[in-house]
Amino acid sequence: MNTNLLFVDSLTKYKRRITNTVKIGDLLMGSEYPIRIQSMTTTDTMDTLGSVNQIIRMVDAGCELVRLTAPSINEAENLANIKKELQKRGVHIPLVADIHFTPNAAEMAARIVEKVRVNPGNYADKKKFQVLEYTDVEYDAEIARIREKFLPLLAICKEYGTALRIGTNHGSLSDRILSRYGDTPIGMVESAMEFLRIAEDENFHNIVLSMKASNPQVMVQAYRLLVQTMNQNNMHYPLHLGVTEAGDGDDGRIKSALGIGALLEDGIGDTIRVSLTEDPEFEVPVAKKLAKRYVGRENNTAIPNESVWMKGQAQRFYSYEKRVTQEVYNFGGNHVPRVLANFSFGPTQMQDLAAIGYTYEPITDKWSMSDVGADYIYFGSEKPEFMLPMGLKAIYNAADWQVLSNKDNSFPLFKAEEFLDAFVFSSTLNFVRATTLEFSEAKFLVKLGSTKNVVLILEPSHPNAMCDLRNSLGLLAEHNLSLPIVFGLSYPAEENPQESLETTMLFSSTDSGSLLIDGFGNGIFFTNSQESPKRLNDISFGILQAARTRISKTEYISCPSCGRTLFDLQETTAMIRKRTDHLKGIKIAIMGCIVNGPGEMADAHYGYVGSGPGKITLYKGKEVVKKAINSENAVDLLIDLIKENGDWIEN
Repeated sequence: MNTNLLFVDSLTKYKRRITNTVKIGDLLMGSEYPIRIQSMTTTDTMDTLGSVNQIIRMVDAGCELVRLTAPSINEAENLANIKKELQKRGVHIPLVADIHFTPNAAEMAARIVEKVRVNPGNYADKKKFQVLEYTDVEYDAEIARIREKFLPLLAICKEYGTALRIGTNHGSLSDRILSRYGDTPIGMVESAMEFLRIAEDENFHNIVLSMKASNPQVMVQAYRLLVQTMNQNNMHYPLHLGVTEAGDGDDGRIKSALGIGALLEDGIGDTIRVSLTEDPEFEVPVAKKLAKRYVGRENNTAIPNESVWMKGQAQRFYSYEKRVTQEVYNFGGNHVPRVLANFSFGPTQMQDLAAIGYTYEPITDKWSMSDVGADYIYFGSEKPEFMLPMGLKAIYNAADWQVLSNKDNSFPLFKAEEFLDAFVFSSTLNFVRATTLEFSEAKFLVKLGSTKNVVLILEPSHPNAMCDLRNSLGLLAEHNLSLPIVFGLSYPAEENPQESLETTMLFSSTDSGSLLIDGFGNGIFFTNSQESPKRLNDISFGILQAARTRISKTEYISCPSCGRTLFDLQETTAMIRKRTDHLKGIKIAIMGCIVNGPGEMADAHYGYVGSGPGKITLYKGKEVVKKAINSENAVDLLIDLIKENGDWIEN
């Protein structure tokens, strides 16, 4: 695969990727049209009225197309009843049938709904986690077998004008693909390309593709490789974006914004679905907010001082490559990214530090620190009247730091103009805060290169914040500067506080998380004041966790529920989280059915999977440990399994 070709025209200028137009009923999708918003029902597809009522709630929330599961031909047939009832109520929205193991259900659904999604990993293959060896002749024979199974669906889609999504999932690659390409983004791309080549041979082009994974880094790399592969083959199909099994609450939103946003930033993506373990109508506003950010973005002025170095960096964006940085105190080098908290807006009391992970116990006169304790606290010109807990370092404005009688564990922060004129620095660590515009001035870059022990807090000054920061990282490379970089993030307050918080969460996940998954960045610092320190601290650690650059808490890979789900996912996820969220670094997958079972769990340490009504199967990695146990005591047995494998600690 030639990875010298870029997946985008420019890494520093926004331009939406040009695609074909796909027709999904009356809905048109592609680069000539807005980014389409979709979601998936959680009802049983055999429950006609329940499904219809939920779809109407989704439409009211802003959904433009709706997916329903069709695990068997019975559900596929009932799509006609759902469609009829929707039309009777005056609701005309394209429906998508979600198919996994049942080609006959896909063929039936293609006669009824406007679009069918097939998973190439299990549409024509059974997954047994076997390592297989193929000669080229044998591999070609397998492709011929897939072709034979796939052709009837293509013929029906042609006849009925039905669109098709070829939807690859990282966790459900076939044994054949895994054996040849491994559990990799390249394997994901080839899985889809096999089906796409067959469709092209049949002159069928009404196709959308997706590359979903629960790990945003894998997901983003796979989409980039897919675009690059299609470019090489003069293919321009629209893309459906999504981070699968993202989870719920903040974690699900942060992970989704990181993965989806990273691609939208580069103009990639024509429809999005945010997969949360919540009711589908709550997914839609998140997707809408992510998509709205890119309306009119092409009209923004160019980023000044465009990096020449960044233009030649095609290779690094297809796999993880950490930026090499000098070690400055506990920044850069092999250190994890740091979290800086902002307490510069007023006097700070001891109890205020609980918001950033430090709790003081007056009886014992001791501090305790959580796994999400901030590393630094910025006081500005404020002076706390108590001793900080061990491990938490203080940052002061440079002028205030210089007059401190005791500078132990305290460090100066210079504004750009102060830094240029300064000659007194800490011998250990100095923070310099500058916008990308200030930073790009020649005299500033020269001063950075001649000053020791500097960590740069870099704030975007262009509306395209992520590309602006990415461009500055290129300028650093051009000037052979390897100092650590902290992303300084600030977002304007909105009238509705909850909306304001969600904007901060989603946009910061995109702007900093997109760079972190590509190996850039050594810390996060929220410089705005409208959100509480606790929420900003939680978001910071959530971004680092989602980017897999600093693991500080348990990760839950939970599917968003659908008609295949065999238990209450939201309730069960909450119950498991309550009992296990102290297990730092452990990944637990909670899957509603076997379709989202061992394959979809990808890199989870433990799995809790619905295997029948009232029955749960437990996994250690991809290995079944306890099969078809009663759901009443399944959580207890999951805890026992974690303990048996030495991963349990008492809370």
